[in-house]
Amino acid sequence: MIDFRRLPDLWRRSDVTVRDLPLALLLAVTSLLPALHDYGTQLGDLPARPFDATAVLVIALECLPLVVRRRWPAVCIALVSLGFALDQLRAYHTAAGTALPIALISTGVHLERHRRVTMVLLSLAYVPLAVALDRTGSAEGPVGYVTFYLALVLAWSAGAWLRSGRAAEAEGRRRVAEATRAAERTRIARELHDVVTHHVTAMVVQAEAARYLTAAPDRLDAALSAVTDTGRRAISDLRHLLDLLNPDHDSDVGMPSAVELHTLVEQTRRAGQPVEFAEEGRPAESAGSAEFVAYRVVQESLTNALKHAHGSRTDVRVRYGEKEILVVVSTDGSGSRAGSPGGSGRGLAGLRERVDALGGEFSADRRTGGGFVVRARIPAGNPS
Repeated sequence: MIDFRRLPDLWRRSDVTVRDLPLALLLAVTSLLPALHDYGTQLGDLPARPFDATAVLVIALECLPLVVRRRWPAVCIALVSLGFALDQLRAYHTAAGTALPIALISTGVHLERHRRVTMVLLSLAYVPLAVALDRTGSAEGPVGYVTFYLALVLAWSAGAWLRSGRAAEAEGRRRVAEATRAAERTRIARELHDVVTHHVTAMVVQAEAARYLTAAPDRLDAALSAVTDTGRRAISDLRHLLDLLNPDHDSDVGMPSAVELHTLVEQTRRAGQPVEFAEEGRPAESAGSAEFVAYRVVQESLTNALKHAHGSRTDVRVRYGEKEILVVVSTDGSGSRAGSPGGSGRGLAGLRERVDALGGEFSADRRTGGGFVVRARIPAGNPS
């Protein structure tokens, strides 16, 4: 049984020649109707000639090439122009003459190469047609021929205008697509930086500390276990991130939020960083992306503490309000940087972008006595 609901989709996916066929057939059949004889274009104003077998061939030559007006526009305009010339010279004056402006518009839109050459050749071909009509006894006069030529130029220009509009629209879509891809690459790079850098930094610091614990087996075992746990956490977070980047992932799966800060702080402590953590209030149900950004601010700040002030006292303060989340992370900078990898500066820049995107405020400054302090005010209430 035919599913009529699929017909529009099948029509859109069919070849352009199939979609252009109905117009060509409709115009051809209309031109053959006796009631419309002598009601077509009359360029030379010659006495009408009765329809005969040649008239049918002329109508076919004018109308049927419209089937390929988008596939092969140059072929279409050449055949339609020839049919139109025969129509006027033999004075059939059929309605099929309407095919000429249609073909000109289509050529202006779809012709890719040799556009100027085609326009010049068509213009040159118009001259012998006008001369032939004049010698046949036409009373049209130069003004009539020039007026008709300008009408044809207008049809071509309309097609060229449509073409330029489509080209501009396509260019706009291309730029939007490029900007979207660039933004997506930036987002992915930022997520990877936040996830990988934190865990890898912790593993490097823990492994470096384990080198000095060979004389204390219990502490060495605990340090190596911490490295193993951190590695597993890194793999888990990477898998989670890859799942989120998959367009078919479950939309209910969420990114890390401020609720998981306790786990993050404990992991940093196991890496050898003394962290004091305090929370005020509770996250609002509508906090949305603000929770995720707050988590990333704390994560990147603790990563920097491990890199640049390993072993120094670090304070993390998070206060949840009805309309915003305040995050302050500070370190006194009294620790050591031995064994820690250097930074690229992308982390803080990424944090600033995240906070700014939500309309918040972000700052990262060095303290007078050493160390640094990171502050972020993140508006809440944004949907995830």
